[in-house]
Amino acid sequence: MQFNTQNPFSCTALDCRILIAGVASLMIAGCASSYVVLLENPDGTTGELIIKGQKGEQVLSKAHQGAPLDGSAPPAPVSKDKLNKDFGEAMAAQPRLPVSYLLYFKKDVLLTKESKTLIPKIVAEAADRQAVDISVIGHTDTVSTAEVNERLSHQRAEKIIELLEDKGIHMHAITLESHSERNLLIPTPDNTYEPRNRRVEVLIR
Repeated sequence: MQFNTQNPFSCTALDCRILIAGVASLMIAGCASSYVVLLENPDGTTGELIIKGQKGEQVLSKAHQGAPLDGSAPPAPVSKDKLNKDFGEAMAAQPRLPVSYLLYFKKDVLLTKESKTLIPKIVAEAADRQAVDISVIGHTDTVSTAEVNERLSHQRAEKIIELLEDKGIHMHAITLESHSERNLLIPTPDNTYEPRNRRVEVLIR
């Protein structure tokens, strides 16, 4: 990712702005100590950030590297204390990333033992968010007809919603979708039994 600083944002010395575009980074712009810091992505990987400023070009490629926005100095490590001091409020204000769970079915609407254990985790994740939006998406494998699978995927999603509501999640926060045998997790021909396709996805935003 490239970042051009010829037209920087205006801000006060403590005004931190968040920049996320392929790589996670934080910047203070338009200040005497203007600089940008490269952070790791949620999956632990680190991208690359190119700073093109009035005084040069710098490349950040390691997590917690920082460099001036004008490109005047090479990348250097930014300590945890400095990162928290300059960007603590900005990092705390970032929206939480969506989380998804896959729950699998032995048959019809009977959950596997392992998937049953995910219900309390889903409830806890939803309860830990201030404004929660939950999508419950039912799926089937390609066994049986499209009409039967459409009905079955809807029933599976309804079953998960019932379990979540029993644990205290209110219906107004939940939307139901039925994808039937569309959007297979494991592509198969028609009339193929595939346990990994007999599932419900719960997406929490």
